[in-house]
Amino acid sequence: MTKTPRRPASGLPDKATLLAFLTEAGGAEKTDIARHFGLKGEDRRRLREMMRELEAEGLLGKRGRKTFSPAGDLPPVGVADVVERDLDGDMYVRLVDASADAPKALLVPESGPRAAPAPGMGDRLLVKFVKAEDGWEARLIKALDAGTNRVLGVIRKSNKETRVEPVDRRSKDVLVIPPLQAADLRDGDLVLASIEKGEQRYGPKRGKILESIGREDDPRAASLIAIHAHGVPTGFSEAVEREALDQALPTLKGREDLREIPFITIDPADARDHDDAVYAHRDEDAKNADGWIVWVAIADVAAYVRPDTSLDREARAKGNSTYFPDRVEPMLPEVLSNGLCSLKEGENRACLAVRMVFDKDGRKTGHRFVRGLMRSHAKLSYEQAQEAIDGRPGDATGPIMDAILYPLWNAYHAMLKGRLKRSPLAIQSPERRIIMAPDGGIAAIEPRKSLEAHRLIEEMMIQANVCAAETLEQKRTPLIYRIHDTPSQEKTFNLADFLQTIGKPWNKGEAPTTKRLNKLLDETRDTPHADVVNEVVLRSQMQAIYSPDNIGHFGLNLDRYAHFTSPIRRYSDLIVHRGLIRALGLGKDGLTDREVAELPAIAEQVTTTERRSMAAERDAMDRYIAAFLEDRVGATFPGRITGVTRFGLFVRLEETGADGLCPVSSLGNEYFHHDDRAHALVGERSGQRWTLGRQVEVKLKEATPITGGLLFEMLSDPAPRDPNAPAPRYGVRTRDRGPGGNGPPKRGSKRPGGPKPPSGGLKGVRKGKRR
Repeated sequence: MTKTPRRPASGLPDKATLLAFLTEAGGAEKTDIARHFGLKGEDRRRLREMMRELEAEGLLGKRGRKTFSPAGDLPPVGVADVVERDLDGDMYVRLVDASADAPKALLVPESGPRAAPAPGMGDRLLVKFVKAEDGWEARLIKALDAGTNRVLGVIRKSNKETRVEPVDRRSKDVLVIPPLQAADLRDGDLVLASIEKGEQRYGPKRGKILESIGREDDPRAASLIAIHAHGVPTGFSEAVEREALDQALPTLKGREDLREIPFITIDPADARDHDDAVYAHRDEDAKNADGWIVWVAIADVAAYVRPDTSLDREARAKGNSTYFPDRVEPMLPEVLSNGLCSLKEGENRACLAVRMVFDKDGRKTGHRFVRGLMRSHAKLSYEQAQEAIDGRPGDATGPIMDAILYPLWNAYHAMLKGRLKRSPLAIQSPERRIIMAPDGGIAAIEPRKSLEAHRLIEEMMIQANVCAAETLEQKRTPLIYRIHDTPSQEKTFNLADFLQTIGKPWNKGEAPTTKRLNKLLDETRDTPHADVVNEVVLRSQMQAIYSPDNIGHFGLNLDRYAHFTSPIRRYSDLIVHRGLIRALGLGKDGLTDREVAELPAIAEQVTTTERRSMAAERDAMDRYIAAFLEDRVGATFPGRITGVTRFGLFVRLEETGADGLCPVSSLGNEYFHHDDRAHALVGERSGQRWTLGRQVEVKLKEATPITGGLLFEMLSDPAPRDPNAPAPRYGVRTRDRGPGGNGPPKRGSKRPGGPKPPSGGLKGVRKGKRR
């Protein structure tokens, strides 16, 4: 793509004029040059000689086979590949088909809410080239085939060849690496490779190494793979780090002094940042007898991350922090997230606080926001706070029992009355956490404890989020809501179909409400169907998203809800903070008019980045669990069927919460019919059934840490035929495994890869979770 300069007088140009023309035109072919200068016959021959001389002098270069430009110049717009990443994480691109000595250009990240995910090594882009003082810059116009020709994999070397085996369990792109590239590679290296284009009808595809990432046997490989596989941004640019360092300690200027209020933080024991603090006391207003005042103070991140700064642009591109068992990829640099924006004990910190008034029945009767200066009076873990309330105070909790902890719990018990009346969805979603060993390995996998201290913080954060949404609506200030839609008609019908199979009536015309679903969960809680009903209700839920348009939050049973309480790790919350600052006239660093116009795009982006992080976190967890179980191949485990598909059963182990596949080929020597309404596999001859939620015993056959895949062999017997069910008419054939039934499953079923287990919709709502 070139622009046409003004036409000069005809005649053979001198070298300077020719180079000036090529610079202005952004490059041109010989025929276009001759046509531009009106050259014919002998003049064309002399032009070719002049161009050869300029090439020999190093003043003229070639792009592709025909286009000439001054040496070191790039066109205004061109197609380029990402070819290099430096130590700071900056990407460099080079024109497609350019020579090896052609100039590279620094890829300038996109800014603004519509910015696409950052490109990766090997991506092909349409870019605009700009000559800067210290070299060329490339500004992204469009990603052409980002990621479609890249493979993240492990090097496997043999005497014959070197291959890249993909870490994605669903990928079949095994690549062969040319010998010259393979010389420096070792077996087990984690690499990013591109698929070489060209005619190739048989055998594995050819690949080219783009980047070496680490080692397969590195204890941190699981999170490294997840980060690269999902394109999670890592690190910060020098400009962002400088900007984060260049921040002043907060003062009282423009703030209310809240330092005498004895706020405390309650967080996980290993938390490094503390973005919320709480305090409660009796309401002294006689009109609110037995009522409570509850304070929630949140780190004032908006005071440091201001619109249109490098910090803001990079935070917006990341969208949120991403958490792995062994590391965190934070949204903000550590000097802020673990420094000025962390509500550390005994240190002055800028905050945006809300004072909420509740009556004795937990009904909120009023609230107001304050931009203040606070000082945390104690830093507690959930376990410390819970042990103190349970009658075992320690050195940190003993002195504050009467003044702080008892009032907090009493206020929560009042708030709990309002929560129970509201009846938010009460799905039980047990979780596991990975305990890392000092050497980077996995020490244990254990259930997360659900403490009353968790629920106290959760409810106070939910109410603070409600206050933020209410205030912005009252002030007619646009905002980003956290919305959760009512289950769709299709999901509700599927739920009704399943409940019919276990004798629980549900009228298909009945609208789903949280109260009705909670009644169902309560009715089945102490029955053999409790776990499966919980699982099916969970899967009936829609995904929560961000939106500037409000439809309410179904799961929490709230008319309006916004994320306000975690601006250190969620960009959505930072936008809500800026909205409150604008709406309440609390400073000049509030939401800008441009941001107001861009709210739909910002909401869409932060929804996307949240899902990216969730997928990366889930994949890393799968790989860590597979690594933990690798030494226990051959062992037997109790578990529960959590997914029923036409190709087999997903089983979740009780001990670790690990999910793995029992291929349909291992379930018996007959056809199986997948009854999706009953969530069951039914034997065509015997009518025996494998049903969702059933407790089983399985043997671990394979554990593949690099893909996170687990393969089980079923040891339990199926349930007998349902006498009321008609015989299935269609089936899925399982391979006859011989008289003993121990032969191999059919081809394609044994890989621990394959599809992942079904995932639920709405998860729990402990502090820090994505509600």
